[in-house]
This record gives sequence, structure tokens and C-alpha cells, in this order.
Amino acid sequence: METSWAALRRAMPRDDADELSWLLFRQDDVIGLGQAREHLTRKAIRHRVVTGRWRQVHRAVLVAHNGPIGAVQLRWIAVLAAGPTALLGGLTAAHAGGLRGFPDRVVHLLLPAAVRRAPLPTGVRAHRTSHLPDRDVLPVAQPPRTAAARAVVDAAQWAPSDGQARAIVAAAFQQRLVGGDDLHEVVDRMPRLRRRRLILTTATDAAGGAHSLGELDLLSLVRRAGLPEPTRQQVRRDAAGRRRYLDAYFEEWRVHVEVDGGQHLDPAHAWADMRRQNDLWVEGDRVLRFPSWALRADPEGVVAQLQAALRAAGWPG
Repeated sequence: METSWAALRRAMPRDDADELSWLLFRQDDVIGLGQAREHLTRKAIRHRVVTGRWRQVHRAVLVAHNGPIGAVQLRWIAVLAAGPTALLGGLTAAHAGGLRGFPDRVVHLLLPAAVRRAPLPTGVRAHRTSHLPDRDVLPVAQPPRTAAARAVVDAAQWAPSDGQARAIVAAAFQQRLVGGDDLHEVVDRMPRLRRRRLILTTATDAAGGAHSLGELDLLSLVRRAGLPEPTRQQVRRDAAGRRRYLDAYFEEWRVHVEVDGGQHLDPAHAWADMRRQNDLWVEGDRVLRFPSWALRADPEGVVAQLQAALRAAGWPG
């Protein structure tokens, strides 16, 4: 199978190609009308559109082919239509930076508050901000976009629900797009940020080891129930000496809690988890396992079992 690098090399213009060819290559065959006029006459542009070699997808944006338009091209169309100060923002910028999941057909843009917004194509949503320092921008990205931490913060505040906002922040840590205090540094500069407390709490917990949404739900239950706080992502060695990470561990009472997500439906993952659980039982730990959906559908039942396990292990309550 051809590698992505080989495919890229094949698509690159020849070394002696003109500036227009290189511009179209850099912008995935999307070009602003103003950019096109720097290289072609109005008559030449019109001829390309009339003959079907190019097509006009917005009043000031053209695509230099007549085939399907992909996700990357949609991002270019949005940025070029909105003007030179526009950046990909929120989920769109996070996706461009590598975030997986959270499908969204909307292209999110971030614009300075004082800039007049041009009419936008269907499916593009512009967000305004009065706070956009240079450190929050990746100008060398193609198309230009906000940096990972700012993108995740904006995606969380623009999310349709608190649940999705928490999931986005947790996924960003789990997928290693951000780490440590990255989000705190951004949030501290934005005192009027929507969902500020939720983003800070989720980022603190995720940076502390509770990476998955299920683990964050468990931590919230523990705190609301007044139970002792567990260590998250505790490192243990199994019988073969391999490093294993425990979702939540009440170390003083040797009670371990595992949150099972969708990956536990896979037989290979399930057996790996069973072996890890067996090793813990052999060492004398109490092990509780909960499916992630139970933390939301039956929180009282989860808390009751946690309390019972901790009391059986000597917790005074």
C-alpha cells in the first residue's frame, strides 16, 4: 500500500512549478478570489469556472477542481471566506490537531471581536473573542488555528452540554494533546469563560490521572458521597513484572475500582483485565468493577457497593 508520504510526494508540484501551483498545493486546492487575482486575470479566472475546471463555492472562494470536497478543504473554505484574521477554533482546531472522536459537521472559527465578519458559507460558525494572545495561535498551521490548549478550552465552553464539555477535556488529556497545567494557564487568562469551574475541575482531575470520562464520573460520585479520595492511575506490577495502571485505588484499605468502558467488550481486552484483576485478588486487594454507564444510571448502587467494600476493609465511615 502506498504510504501517505509517497502520496504527498506524488501530489506535490514539480520544483519548477509556478507560484499559483504551490499556493493551491498548500491550500488543498482552495483559493480566495483575491489570491487568484494576484496570479490570474479576471478573464482567466472566469474561464476556469465556466469550463468546469474550477468552481465557485462561496462568493470569494474557489476550488480548483470539480470533485468532492473533503473536510480539510471545508476548513480552508471557511477560513478564506471569513477573512485574514480568521482561525480554526474549538472542536475544529482540536480535530486538526489530532483529537479523535466528537464528530461535528460544523466548522468552528474564532475571530477577533473588533473585526467585521464577512458572510460565511453554510455549516460555518464564527465565535468572537476579545482575548487572543499570540501564544494561543498556531500561525504556521495550515489552515491557521488556535493552539491545542486554547482549542480544547473553547471546544468545552461551546459544547452543547456539560457532559460533552467534560468528555472533550478528558479526551484531550487521554490522547495526550494537552498535559499538566496547559488548560489552567489558558483558563486563568479568561475570567469570563463559560463553564470555567467545570473545565478547571475536569482538567485538574485529568492531569492527576483520571483520564477517561468514566473515571471522572467515579471521582465525582466519591466526592459527593463523602468517601475518601482514591489515587488515580496508580502504577502496579503484575505477576510478570509488567506495569499496570489502576483506575482508582483506595490504598489505605486496599480497595481497587475498575471502570469498564467500551473496550472491555473486546475479548482480548477483557482477558487482560481479568488477569490483572486476578493478580490483585491474589495479592489480597478487594476489586470492584463497574461499567461506565452504571456510574450515571445507578449512582446510588455504585456508592453503596463502594461503601460496603471500604467498611469491610476497615474504613470507619
